[in-house]
Amino acid sequence: MSCKVIFFFISASLLSTSLATQGTVADDSVSRQSLEDAWWTGPIVAASAATLPEGHFLLEPYFYDVIQAGRFDSQGDRRSANHNQYLGSQTYFNYGLTDTVLIGVIPRFGYQRLAGGQSSTSLGLADLTLQGQVRLNKFDEQRRAPTLSFNVSETLPTGQYDRLQTFGNGLGAGSYATAFSLYSQTFFWMEDGRIVRARLDVTYTSSTEASIHDTSVYGTTTGFRGTAAPGDGYLANLAAEYSLTQNWVLASDLVWQMQANTKIVSVSGVRQNSGESQVLFVVPAVEYNLNDRLGVICGARIAAAGRNASASVTPVAAINYVF
Repeated sequence: MSCKVIFFFISASLLSTSLATQGTVADDSVSRQSLEDAWWTGPIVAASAATLPEGHFLLEPYFYDVIQAGRFDSQGDRRSANHNQYLGSQTYFNYGLTDTVLIGVIPRFGYQRLAGGQSSTSLGLADLTLQGQVRLNKFDEQRRAPTLSFNVSETLPTGQYDRLQTFGNGLGAGSYATAFSLYSQTFFWMEDGRIVRARLDVTYTSSTEASIHDTSVYGTTTGFRGTAAPGDGYLANLAAEYSLTQNWVLASDLVWQMQANTKIVSVSGVRQNSGESQVLFVVPAVEYNLNDRLGVICGARIAAAGRNASASVTPVAAINYVF
């Protein structure tokens, strides 16, 4: 890893530790909610630093509708006024190998509605992710120490990305992507005695080069032969959930995402660059938990146009079931 990546993770680690020591503790005269009384589904984006008990499964399907308002160039100028739409799903299948080690798989499916007759011809398989997570520390209320976990995932290029009949059929990246994540989670007691659960997650992603033929997700067209080298990705996510009642929870994520320049090179030596992209999302949501093992969440991921990124609104719904 580069010095930039190492600095990214160290800074996030220090911030997560700082968050764990700055909670507001309820006044002694206020009835303080117990951790056992609080049921959670989890915010829409931030993954949990907690692992599953040994031998238990988590099933969490997500369904979303990305509504994108045109395209923008690297200076933020609009390229197109067309509104594109991506209907997708991804499902987390996780298993507690031990109390501190989790393994899982994340299949994805999608369908794109694009302008100019370029929509998907059918529902398609997108890229598949395999993951493993190790819990390094468990939340300790007395020491105010957060739960910390390290997660490694590998995304496989199972989705179609080149030789496309239409651009809408492009649901994959064509490369192997390795992501290293640090997850942290802690609990605060507010002045009214209710619990806030906070998460801070950071992720660094490195991808291999993809071989390209003809029409592809990288904007190439018929007759193209060459490669695409996706740039490194960085993501930081600060999330919080407020336990209104045992069943009802308010949640929100604040997500910053940066993707370095992708280099596209033809066999004849012609080079293209996508440019670096950055975007900030806010993701408000509401949870309803039927019990401590089953809950649902609904919300929306909202992004204003960023650098080389389009504005978008993404309604999301998910079910979380531990068994």
